[in-house]
Amino acid sequence: MFGVSFRFVPRPFVSCLFLTLVAGIAFAEPKLAPLPKVVPALPGEVQPQAPGEKQAAPLPRITLQPSVPGVLKIEYASNGFIEVAHALVILNSDETAPGPALLKAQLIAKLVFEARPKLSEVDLSLYRAKEYRGLGGPPPYFTASVPKDTLAAFEAIPPDNALNYPRLWFEVAANGLSRSPSYELEKKLQYEGPTNELRFEQLEQTLSQHFGSSKGTSLFHGDPSKPLAALTFDDSPHPLFTPLLLDLLKRAGVRATFFCIGRNALAYPYFVQDMVRAGHELANHTFHHVRLSGLSAAEINDEILRTNLVLESLSAQHMRYFRPPGGRYSRQVLKAANALGLRVAFWTDDPGDFNNLGTATLEAKLLLHLRPGGIVLLHDNVLQTIQVLLSFIKISETKGIQLGTLSALEATLAGR
Repeated sequence: MFGVSFRFVPRPFVSCLFLTLVAGIAFAEPKLAPLPKVVPALPGEVQPQAPGEKQAAPLPRITLQPSVPGVLKIEYASNGFIEVAHALVILNSDETAPGPALLKAQLIAKLVFEARPKLSEVDLSLYRAKEYRGLGGPPPYFTASVPKDTLAAFEAIPPDNALNYPRLWFEVAANGLSRSPSYELEKKLQYEGPTNELRFEQLEQTLSQHFGSSKGTSLFHGDPSKPLAALTFDDSPHPLFTPLLLDLLKRAGVRATFFCIGRNALAYPYFVQDMVRAGHELANHTFHHVRLSGLSAAEINDEILRTNLVLESLSAQHMRYFRPPGGRYSRQVLKAANALGLRVAFWTDDPGDFNNLGTATLEAKLLLHLRPGGIVLLHDNVLQTIQVLLSFIKISETKGIQLGTLSALEATLAGR
């Protein structure tokens, strides 16, 4: 039923068809929290404060003895099973070559493990002083991931052969055009375009929520009659939280879809490869995490294509899904994504984990919107998400809903 796509319905009939179908839908559904709706984007709307509307509690830090010049901070976090530390380092002008940067990274990794022996992993991000703008700015010059059992191998890398270690990356060449990232949170599905196009998006969303559809340019919902929901994480990878998250998902036996930012994937390729080895799915979240409104068609294409090229070079996966930052999209965005073979994927369950709600509130909001065929939106760089994830997975299972990838969710729509 309703397996046909309505993407090419003549536009003059969209509003009438939308009103008729919505008025005619009267199914005896279980009482569930209201689903998000596609709404018009408001020009000039003020973005929420980043990284959220409430300040997260500060992470514990490690102080090195002896101190090392250029170390801005070393933070660590736990997922309840393992601890991981991340060192943020600024390089001076005579350290911005692979050899000197490697020597500094080797020293810092050794001292961090000595300062806190219970750590399972130390990750490092080394920036040139003139380029550092925080984790959302230009990518670092040199990164490395050092699980404890590889420390000896990491320390043994000769300075003239910095790539003789699989969990290391440094900038071989400039990465091209840079754009300022958007810190807008994915709170609403916001369409930018004329009213008839907006009505069409609302129609397609409504149909998919009630019937499911394997066609169309957007993926709003899976099959509501199947006990499966997709688990998705935006903004991947992160040098502190991604290894903690991957460890939890392995323990739970759950596979997820990671919407990766291209510049993050470029700078931390080993975490992307970890995702693939663990059976997770990669997806596209633009190269710079930019709000696509206001960009030209060529610029939109560049943001999506560059990310595809990075992710596909790091995996054997063909990219299938794209999610626009902030949930803002338009006809141009749909056209650019579809031309690259991508379906624009949205969500049904967004608890606002980036707002640092507190673990009890976060879990309650997650469960309130959980439903068969739903799409859960979380972020891989929020500690509270890591703290509630196992409980959420277990409760989902007791409710008879399995969590999986977007591809698994879409597979349930075959033939619809």
